[in-house]
Amino acid sequence: MSQLLDILGCKYPIIQGPIGALNNPKMVAAVSEAGAFGMLALGYITDTEVVKKMVSEVKELTDKPFGANLMIAMNPSNEAILETLAEFGVGVVTTSAGSPKKIYPKIKELGMKGLQVTLSSVLAAKAAEAGVDGVVVSGAESGGLRSTGPESTNFILVPLTCDCVEVPVVAAGGIADHRGYQAAMALGAQGVQLGTVMLTAEESTACQAWKDAILTAGDAGTTLLPMGNMGMRTIINPKLNKLIAEGADLSQEYNLMNATQAWTDGDFDLYPAGAGQISALIKEVRPIRDIIEEMVG
Repeated sequence: MSQLLDILGCKYPIIQGPIGALNNPKMVAAVSEAGAFGMLALGYITDTEVVKKMVSEVKELTDKPFGANLMIAMNPSNEAILETLAEFGVGVVTTSAGSPKKIYPKIKELGMKGLQVTLSSVLAAKAAEAGVDGVVVSGAESGGLRSTGPESTNFILVPLTCDCVEVPVVAAGGIADHRGYQAAMALGAQGVQLGTVMLTAEESTACQAWKDAILTAGDAGTTLLPMGNMGMRTIINPKLNKLIAEGADLSQEYNLMNATQAWTDGDFDLYPAGAGQISALIKEVRPIRDIIEEMVG
């Protein structure tokens, strides 16, 4: 058994990307029941009673292991949330958006394991020095929040990181099927994290318009939308395509605060649909179990 599977305790080294739209306990439980590692996205949740309710609902649906993601610099309640997770027997978290030095002493004190999400091999090495149990490296092709600086794709980032850390490396970005999974392993990763393809799953609570936007995205169908000191990879729709052609300042045209409403309602003129470059390879809605079994088969 790999180091990663020792940490996760699940059948397959596949982690569900912690996307707020996938926070539904049924979705998380379905991932774990399929042999992968379901994840709650707790980055912006500060009320521990809400955390207790979500964890309890997942545990009612599965006895398989699952975890949660914490955003280090964005949530003042992280230590209380960690204590709640530990109380309910959740033993593994991923952490992102901040220095692991701030939170890993608490993770270790509670006897938990943690993997830090990083966008570069340099940050991965620093995370390993800070005592993380593993790293999730998110290549430039990934969806979600990105930096606005130069970034490497996973064909460079994964082996580069594997060469400079001894902890398990998980590849995130550009993976939706058996080919991507095997490629990540060949590059040295011990596992993968899936985001965009999980959004399109049959059990996903993402609105149909969001799923359709992913299913119909073509080659070069996404772009990095600048948002001040960070960016968001989104699908290019007619309005966004027109703004790009006009050379508009996209950071002035869209407000990230509108993303939740846009993605809930399917109003992508308000804010484009978030997704990774892998959208171009996703062509159908499938049950989670089918996604996982095809990937590892």
